[in-house]
Amino acid sequence: MILRFLTITFLFYYAFTSLQAQPAAIGSTKEDPKLARQLEDLLKGFRGNAGVYVRNLKTGRTVAIQADSLFPTASTIKVPIMCGVFDKLHKGELSYHKELVYRDSLRYDNEIVGSLKDSTKIPLSYVMMLMETISDNTGSLWLQALAGGGTKINEWLETNGFHHIRVNSRTPGREANRKQYGWGQTSPRDLAELLVYIRQGKAISPDVSDRMYRNLTRQFWDGGGLSQLPPEIKVGTKNGAVDQSKSEVVLVHAPHGEYVYCVMTSNQVDQRWERSNEGSELLRKVGALLWHYFEPKSSWKPVEGYEKW
Repeated sequence: MILRFLTITFLFYYAFTSLQAQPAAIGSTKEDPKLARQLEDLLKGFRGNAGVYVRNLKTGRTVAIQADSLFPTASTIKVPIMCGVFDKLHKGELSYHKELVYRDSLRYDNEIVGSLKDSTKIPLSYVMMLMETISDNTGSLWLQALAGGGTKINEWLETNGFHHIRVNSRTPGREANRKQYGWGQTSPRDLAELLVYIRQGKAISPDVSDRMYRNLTRQFWDGGGLSQLPPEIKVGTKNGAVDQSKSEVVLVHAPHGEYVYCVMTSNQVDQRWERSNEGSELLRKVGALLWHYFEPKSSWKPVEGYEKW
């Protein structure tokens, strides 16, 4: 009798922990063939690899074009880094408002954090804001280290069911991945669903998810797909760019239902750091197409001359 009880208890525990290890339940989904055709037409002629994942959170309709292929994250890896830091904060191993002491040895580049004088004090929450809002690289690497490094962040991702997202840079055993993908790697689907996971309050805890999502609603770099949305529309987002890759993940609070999408490129022929870069243009085209597809009665369009800014 005791053995039977222990067996049942073990099976229950195993089932429970297995469920806990899965990402946010997507529920019933069905491909949207009309939207898929439009996006496929948009990708024709693109000189490089491109992946797109879209899910309407209200209807469950999806589009997946190379959505499970791996792409360089560039700065979108800063979303998982934030999760790793907040996991430690939730456990009481770090304090969100505690002042950190900056050292010159931390400098990666001369953005805001990297321009601080040695011994400058700055709250962890400020460094977090700079990582997510302006994508400060020195601050991001500092936070990655505070999270326990890439290994700890990757463990969190695996435990929560995000099997394609990985931190590579400064992560033991992932040197070959870093050489191929850079700072991090992901599939468009996993990155988009991580944003949904946070939005739905399922990442670490509801209060942590709320704080993380609020951090993602303040984006300085809004010249990509965000430029194709009316300015009053709230979004949670992160983007990234390196020579051969452009990426953007966006959760749009559209009037007729929220939708999430992720666009990622790799091996681009066009490596110019100009607004007209093919990858940057693709982000804007996808953003515009999705807005008018999900909000067909909207007559909004970017104001004339917006591209100057």
